[in-house]
Amino acid sequence: MIPSDYVSTHPLDAFASRHIGPDASDRVQMLATIGVSSADDLIDQAVPASILMTEPLGLKSPRSESEVLAKLREIANTNTVRTSLIGLGYYPTNTPPVILRNVLENPAWYTSYTPYQPEISQGRLEALLNFQTLISELTGLEISNASLLDESTAAAEAMGMAHRVSTNESNIFAVHDDTHPQTIAVLQTRANVIGIQIALFPIDQLTSTDCFGVLVSRPATSGEIVGDASIRAIAEAAHTRGALVVCVTDLLASVLITPPGTLGCDIAVGSAQRFGVPMGYGGPHAGFLVTSEAHARALPGRLVGVSIDTEGRRALRLALQTREQHIRRDKATSNICTAQALLANIAGFYAAWHGRDGLVRIAKRIEQLTSAAVAALRSANFEVLNESWFDTVRVRVKNAEAVHHASLSHNILLRHIDSNTVGFSLDETSSPDTVVALLRSFDVDCTARSVAALCASSLTLGIPTADLRTDEFMTQIVFERYHSEHEMLRYLRRLADKDLSLDRTMIPLGSCTMKLNAAVEMIPITWPEFANIHPFAPLEDARGYVQLIAELEAMLVEITGYDAVSLQPNAGSQGEFAGLLAIGAYHSSRGEPQRRVCLIPSSAHGTNAASAVMAGMRVVVVNCDAHGNVDLDDLKLKCDSAGEALAALMITYPSTHGVFEQDVVAMCDLVHGHGGQVYIDGANLNALVGIAQPGNFGADVSHLNLHKTFCIPHGGGGPGVGPIGVKKHLAPFLPTHPLIDVLHGSASTTHPVGPVAGAPYGSAGILPISWAYISLMGDIGLRAATVQAIVSANYISKKLAPHYPTLYSGRGGFVAHECILDVRPITKLSGVTVDDIAKRLIDFGFHAPTVSFPVTGTLMVEPTESESLREIDRFCDAMIAIAHEASMITSGELTVDESPLRHAPHTIEDVVGEWDRTYSRQQAIYPLESLRSRMYYPPVSRIDAAYGDRNLMCSCEPLSHFAS
Repeated sequence: MIPSDYVSTHPLDAFASRHIGPDASDRVQMLATIGVSSADDLIDQAVPASILMTEPLGLKSPRSESEVLAKLREIANTNTVRTSLIGLGYYPTNTPPVILRNVLENPAWYTSYTPYQPEISQGRLEALLNFQTLISELTGLEISNASLLDESTAAAEAMGMAHRVSTNESNIFAVHDDTHPQTIAVLQTRANVIGIQIALFPIDQLTSTDCFGVLVSRPATSGEIVGDASIRAIAEAAHTRGALVVCVTDLLASVLITPPGTLGCDIAVGSAQRFGVPMGYGGPHAGFLVTSEAHARALPGRLVGVSIDTEGRRALRLALQTREQHIRRDKATSNICTAQALLANIAGFYAAWHGRDGLVRIAKRIEQLTSAAVAALRSANFEVLNESWFDTVRVRVKNAEAVHHASLSHNILLRHIDSNTVGFSLDETSSPDTVVALLRSFDVDCTARSVAALCASSLTLGIPTADLRTDEFMTQIVFERYHSEHEMLRYLRRLADKDLSLDRTMIPLGSCTMKLNAAVEMIPITWPEFANIHPFAPLEDARGYVQLIAELEAMLVEITGYDAVSLQPNAGSQGEFAGLLAIGAYHSSRGEPQRRVCLIPSSAHGTNAASAVMAGMRVVVVNCDAHGNVDLDDLKLKCDSAGEALAALMITYPSTHGVFEQDVVAMCDLVHGHGGQVYIDGANLNALVGIAQPGNFGADVSHLNLHKTFCIPHGGGGPGVGPIGVKKHLAPFLPTHPLIDVLHGSASTTHPVGPVAGAPYGSAGILPISWAYISLMGDIGLRAATVQAIVSANYISKKLAPHYPTLYSGRGGFVAHECILDVRPITKLSGVTVDDIAKRLIDFGFHAPTVSFPVTGTLMVEPTESESLREIDRFCDAMIAIAHEASMITSGELTVDESPLRHAPHTIEDVVGEWDRTYSRQQAIYPLESLRSRMYYPPVSRIDAAYGDRNLMCSCEPLSHFAS
């Protein structure tokens, strides 16, 4: 038997003993409450013997924090940080130190969860509203979402949106051929499986193409700026045909050029990366999608809106929640259920820090430096191919390879185009010295002084006068007020103080695995050697990343039992999509393209069904039995019915009901016997690591949520990483990338499955976190974490059983790493709802568990291994106190409408104001004596979501609103 008690057999300074909350004596107490003799006894009873591992993971022994940082420093030092002028949508940028230290490196911002409980999320919701306002202001369109995964996937989402909204019945999506190659490739990946045809056209042919949508890039990948008149003509022609126009735009260029909305575009997409977010070898970065008010309800992703609370106070929350995937499932407009919230917040704060005038100065400086470089090159008789430009130009040369070789001697990376053409893109960090080094790569001699003189002269600029922006924008007070560090510092603190994050309290969200994100894991992501590498840099400059990626892939292969891993998917939703694409491509390669039926249990995550539809599959729901398990008889019936059309079964294991289903191997065998593949959703992998390997008990593919099991923080709703692991037969169908051949020196250009993200390795900049976590824990430490997560969930289940029965349990009455508490009996007797309990928990200083998923009227609780027994008991005490308050309603002492449960949460303003309620102020805010030392009070009371949806407002008020 593999030993479970890692902590008691290792030194007290071992990392695992600090990551795992309960110590050995705590665990004895917890096991006694559960009623088992040992942790091993619990595992043997809860987990099917057919899947239990009998040998330890083949990982290295645990390393200390200092050893891990030293090794990561060694790896980082093998990366070469150069001045990247590659462009292609990724640019060096300066992260203001006040934002770097107080947001990106601050657990108050990076450990918070998606703002589904808005009363305790007002700070991050305000920050996201700032971001939405920024995007709306710079693009000239009214409604922006709260960010998407990257620019390329945002373009794909826009294509899907145009297909839904357009009245044109064509299946053609017309794409400007001067668009970034990675974006075209992601569009192709999305389009291929759902019957959309991507057609590439030069800009002058986009007015005459019959299609449901047009995508134009402005500025284009070549750097050319399509003129205002041309864009207006394209929009007019498209609208005449019932088509929509999507504009891929650059936010910094939009400071200077006429915005897409003004030119008649219906949707704009792009990336906010260059607004203070490091390149990070490709991510994470905040993509965006913005549209007109007319199409607001077709918008994919999250949307922050303004509403009011019970006292009429202005309050923020996620708007139009019915679009969330767990509700819409196979009818969802998208499978995106995460955002890039942390990165969107950084971009919004960057814009607030600089304000409109600061952004204009930055943009004009870039245009001037680029124009100076163009003038110098033309004076030296080089052919600059661009007729217009903002920051990017192409230059004809005799020998491109020689120019690239010369640029390396000046520590500069240029863009590879062809044997006689090179490109470069300048950015915020560029200076006259940068231009000097750039020109010397072309053997043009100059000085920083001469470059500065050129910039100060009346040189020809790249943006035509007719295309310059002339309207007012970014007049909101948030972009006017915080230009000094003192003001910005206090603003960031005020916002953080409005929220509950892991730095304050346990977040017991079932299925979301809100575990410790240790500081040592976070430190390396801001090192320049990881942060400042372009995703398309030559491999010899990214040797550290190549090593880290290879080692992390090998770790995940060993943990999961699969044969290969792709780290490209930059969210769990994208991992699901990539895994299903692999299954579809595998079937097609075997001459069975008709296999398009995907079986999904009724309890599954909503993204499963949405992803299957996106992958061109037809969803068939499999019933669950009375115990919450997949109904094997119904599964057999659905397999038989699908016949030769069966593509896959998608299940979550342990199940979405928080149970180790005993028949998982039988399920896999049944599907394989009918010619299908088995997809196991990795959302609950935190209950399997070191105990069971999905790749060895029947699964063919899984996505792994690195932001859950492997400690990448949730960041208020993103970043996430959702790589997929596959068995050997699916490995040839992992996602590829159009520039991967260039990077790897391969001649191959044909791949069964294209990219699902803009960068070859997705959000590579945060992969050091998971590498560090696995290295720190080692083989035995990872298993000990899994065991403790299962112990903690069963402890909560048993301790709360007299008050809240656990809805589903497995063999012996045990759960996995989470439990579903049934509130319906309380609701039936008292009228108290799960929402009442969720809001009342705020008064106890807790984020609520997952509400009404996967079963309406329940709370799904996941404590993780990180929470101490003291914190777990504090949560249980709160839940028991709430149950007692509900019993007062049942006994007739007060009505539900008079109760603190229905009025929760209570703000300070509520309590110090006029008091006419039937319970005391003390009961409102100090329902337990221990809460007299509480330091958190919600800034608003319960929010009226319906009001916000009826009065949709999703950006900040203009400055004129405050004039009175």
